[in-house]
Amino acid sequence: MATINVNGRSMQVDASPDTPVLWVLRDELGMTGTKFGCGMALCGACTVHLDGAPVRSCSLPLSAAVGHRITTIEAMSGTPVGKAVQASWVAQDVPQCGYCQSGQIMSASALLARNRKPTDADIDQAMSGNICRCGTYNQIRAAIKQAAASLTGRA
Repeated sequence: MATINVNGRSMQVDASPDTPVLWVLRDELGMTGTKFGCGMALCGACTVHLDGAPVRSCSLPLSAAVGHRITTIEAMSGTPVGKAVQASWVAQDVPQCGYCQSGQIMSASALLARNRKPTDADIDQAMSGNICRCGTYNQIRAAIKQAAASLTGRA
């Protein structure tokens, strides 16, 4: 048994310490917003925040998450940054198939939480680990810029 903090709540899970956090979230806790993509931390579909930083949950063992705050897509609408990002995602018509979008939103939210005025280079760097097979990169960039503007009162 391990105790982890997920979305501000302390939760007991019965999983091996080497179980990836992705499977703890999905299989043990029933939180299916975090997606399995590649299983090798290459695509970003499984992105969650660990103490506010974006991490790939498919390669993060449960033992490394104990004592840290895990935030998933399920909690993003409860934060000002998450609300702004999700609203801009809708306004910019970002999702097509939608599979990668929770990971995209998690990376974008982490960027805007630390940098409310990102440059194109900042956006490129923050989003470089997230792959969208539908190719919505232009809409993602526009949505991040729109969310940044709304957060800084420039909207």
